[in-house]
This record gives sequence, C-alpha cells and structure tokens, in this order.
Amino acid sequence: MTRSHLDGRAILILTFLCVLFGWQQIAIKFTLDGISPIMQAGLRSLIAGALLCCWMCYRGEKILRRDGIALWGIMAGILFALEFLFLYRALEHTDAARATVFLYTSPFVVALGAQLFIPGEQLRKLQIAGLCCAFAGIVLAFSDALTGNGAGQNDEQLLGDLMALTGAIAWGATTVLIKATPMRFESASRVLLYQLLVSGIVLPPAALLLGEPGIIQLDSQTVLAFSFQCVVVAFFAYLSWFWLMRQYPASQIATFSFLTPLFGVISAAVLLDESISTGLALALVLVAGGIYLVSRPADPERKQTESGSEKARNAVN
Repeated sequence: MTRSHLDGRAILILTFLCVLFGWQQIAIKFTLDGISPIMQAGLRSLIAGALLCCWMCYRGEKILRRDGIALWGIMAGILFALEFLFLYRALEHTDAARATVFLYTSPFVVALGAQLFIPGEQLRKLQIAGLCCAFAGIVLAFSDALTGNGAGQNDEQLLGDLMALTGAIAWGATTVLIKATPMRFESASRVLLYQLLVSGIVLPPAALLLGEPGIIQLDSQTVLAFSFQCVVVAFFAYLSWFWLMRQYPASQIATFSFLTPLFGVISAAVLLDESISTGLALALVLVAGGIYLVSRPADPERKQTESGSEKARNAVN
C-alpha cells in the first residue's frame, strides 16, 4: 500500500539515488578514453536491458507478449536513444558540470509539452515561476560560456552545451510521450525495457556509421566507470526509483530531482577537477530552484493517480 508521506528511510534512499544520478556524467567522462561515446551509450542500454530482462523473469513478468504499445514503445526508445546520443557526444566537448545543468532542464520541457498533449494539465503560478527561473539559468549558463574562455574553446563548449540541451529536449519528449499514450498504463519495468532495448539496437550501428572507433581500450578505469553506468545507474538506481514510486507519493518523490544537478556539479568539481565559475554556479541554483518549483505538487495530500514510470522517467537519468 502506498504511504501518505516520505519517511526517514525514503528520504535517505532518495538522497543516495540523486547522488548516483549526479555521478552519471562523471562516469561517462571517465569512460570516453576507452569507449567512444555513442557506442558507450548503446552498449550501456544493451547490458542494462539484459539485466532488466533477468529481473522481470525473476519477478514472473512476461517479456514477450502483445501489450498494444509496441509502436509507442519504439517511438519512446528512439527518443531515449537520441537523448543519450546527444548527451554522450556533448561530454566530448563540454564539462560534465555544464552538461548536467543543461540536461536537467528536461522537467521544464515536460511542463510545457504537457500543456499541448496531456488534457487537464495546466501550469500553475508556481510552475510558471519555476520555468522563468530555469530560462534565466540557461541564459546565464550560455553567457558564461561566451565570456569565460578563448574563442576556440568557447565554440567547442557551446557545441557541447547545445548538444546537452538537445538531449534534455529528447528526454522531456520521451516523458510526455509516455504520459500522453497508453504506455502510462504499463508497468515501469516494461516501459523502461522498450527504451533500453530500442536504444541498444539503434545506437551501436549509429556509432559505426558515424565513424566512431567503438571499444578503444579496456583498462581498469574504463571497466569500472562503464560498469557503474550499466549496473548501478541504468539498472539498480532506476529500479530502486521505480520501487519508491510504488511505495510513496510520486509528487513528493519528484521534488527530490532538484538535488541531482547539485550533486552532479559538485562531483564534477571534486572528481574531475572542473572549475565552477560564478556564472555557472548561479545558473545551477536557478535551474535547481526551477525544478523544485515545477515539480512541487499543488496539493501534497491529494491521491496520486499517475503511474510510477511516468514520473520516474521525468526525474532520473
């Protein structure tokens, strides 16, 4: 039975998961020297998808069955693939901290997309304030890139920033698709499986077509960082988040997503020795604050009718 509020255990688990999600971009950076970006994203999806299949079999959930959402699932998988194609390529050109800030503008894409495609979704004043905060943060982050480095470095960083922002748009579009179609009635594991398997099938050939070298070397750093992405983030952390969604109110859990970019930027500074400018720090505060305002429920006590997979996909990566 769903609990009415977050208890101490849930808050502790949620905070830990946000730390793991914040480390995702760090792990991608550490893996780039050993596995090219798009191939890395594709292999990650395949391995996490295989682990998810094993989990579904263990839980007695059928993997191959007619569920009526195959077309929507393929579309969600393609958007999922685009999200990570742009994110992984972005990290070749920009810092992990900057990519994290831009990637977590996704909740604002969802809030806007819901107005067009999801009946009954109306922006509240608090959400409008959150969108304004996020927009100011994006402008500030781009301004920081334009003024912080030399011309050549500016161009490359801006390219990476734009790729990360495009990934955020694809992530938001995936969430809106799930919320607005029959996929919202499926289990979280089944919705996630479509995304992992389709992206796992699409991305490795795309990497080869784009001339990527694929697997370059498998030293201890590469194996450890890549294993973290596959097992800890894409499998364990996602499933843990889904479990929380079924145990606690989804809206209360969603508000915790603002912690992820905070942890991501701090981790990039500590683990990758990336410099965090004043402009980027202010942009981070604006984006994180905007996420909190957009995700905050209108009535914390109302009964939640959304499925766990809808909100979970809006809050993690």
